[in-house]
Formats: sequence, C-alpha cells, structure tokens
Amino acid sequence: MFARVLATEFLKLRHSKVPLLTFLAFAIGPLAGGLFMWIAIEPERAGRLGLLGTKASLVGLAASWPAYFILLIQMVGTAGPLLLAVIAAYVFGREYTDGTAKNLLALPVGRHWFGLAKLIVTAAWWALLVAAMLAEALVVGTFLRLPGLTVGVAAAGVRDVVLAASIGYLLTPVIAWIASLGKGYLPPLGFAMLMLVLGNVFGVTGWGKWFPWSIVPLFAGVAGPLVESLAPGSLVVVVITFLAGVAATTAQLRWADNAQ
Repeated sequence: MFARVLATEFLKLRHSKVPLLTFLAFAIGPLAGGLFMWIAIEPERAGRLGLLGTKASLVGLAASWPAYFILLIQMVGTAGPLLLAVIAAYVFGREYTDGTAKNLLALPVGRHWFGLAKLIVTAAWWALLVAAMLAEALVVGTFLRLPGLTVGVAAAGVRDVVLAASIGYLLTPVIAWIASLGKGYLPPLGFAMLMLVLGNVFGVTGWGKWFPWSIVPLFAGVAGPLVESLAPGSLVVVVITFLAGVAATTAQLRWADNAQ
C-alpha cells in the first residue's frame, strides 16, 4: 500500500511546472559563483564591462576550486532552506489549495503513509537539485579552468555541500507541519522567512549553534564566522527538530479534521 501511495505522490509532479522552476532557480547559483570566479581571473576586463565597482570588491576573492566550493556551500546555506520551504509548501500545501485534501484523507489508507511519502518525495526532489547543482558547477569550473582541483579538494567540497544540504532537509518536516496546519502555501513560506531572519540574528550570537535555523548558515559562513565542523550538540538539535517535525506532521494528518 505504501508503495502505491509513494508512486502516486511522484506521479503528481509529472505534469507540474514547479520542479522545473526550482531547477532553473537553483541553477543560478553555480553561474553566479562562476561569474565571481571570472571577475577574480579577469578584473580589468570585468571593470571595463562595469561588473566591478571598486578594487575593494576583490578583497579575499581567489579564483580556485576551494574558493568556488565555499561559494557553493554558502549558496546552499542561504538559498537552500528557503527553496526547501517552497518545495515542502508545494508538496504538502497543494492538497488544501487544490481542494483534494478531503479526498486524500478519506481514503482507506493510514494517513501517516501520505506524510511519509511526501517527505520522501521532498527528499528526492532536493537531492536531485543538489546533484544537478554540483554537476553544473563541475562544468562551469572546468570551463573557467579553475586551478586547485584534486581528489581531496573535490571530496571535501562535495562532502560539505551535501552536509549543508542534508542539515537543511532535516528542518523540512517542521515546514511540512506548518503547511498542514495552515492548510496552504502562505503559512509555511511566511514561517520560513521568519526563521531565515531569526537564523541570521542568532547566528551572530553565542546561541546560534543551538538554534536550528542558524546551524546551516553558521556552517556555510553566512551567519557569523565560518566553522570547520559542526558541534555534536548542533547535530543533536537538528535531529531532534527533524523528529519533532515528523511527529507533528503525522499527528496533524492523522487526527486533524479537514473543513473543506
């Protein structure tokens, strides 16, 4: 029964334009990073084209694969949680917006299976986005002939991008719960924007490593100093947040009434 539910959730995306739009949106990241790398390689030409405001814009910018990977990690740390919120809001909120929740929840199938299937769809969607971003970055970096690419650099860069993306996903079930609770798109997106702001605020304080939505920006170096590795306590926080979100989403689907 769960296999059928999962297959149905994937089929719902077949005629939707939203997955393509998310891929196009996420594809901007490697291109933007490549532009920064090209500016560092060709500062004089970039200046003539008006792409470089002042020489101070180049401070700390090096054209190399390690620097490019840092930019990719920062993109995942900033745009990733917001894009994940859009995906989760769409996967969970569309049932209420399209008026199909009453049919879905009335089927003789455990409601928790629908929640689990939607979370798996969200994870697969996100994994494909990250894989496509890394493949695009490889093409862009190769085209620019960035120096410093070794097996160790590539492995470390991919590992950190995947780690940042994975931690971001662990916060998704909370967004799914807000979408089910608010019965639509806007509540989870508003919540995600609020958490994005609070994450950056707490990130510059000593409490950032304990606030779930500060942990990915801290790891990416966009909310305070860049950290080499996450503290064990931070990992525990995001895992607890994930489990709490799954439990809340399951409870909402299982016991909440649908007033459509």
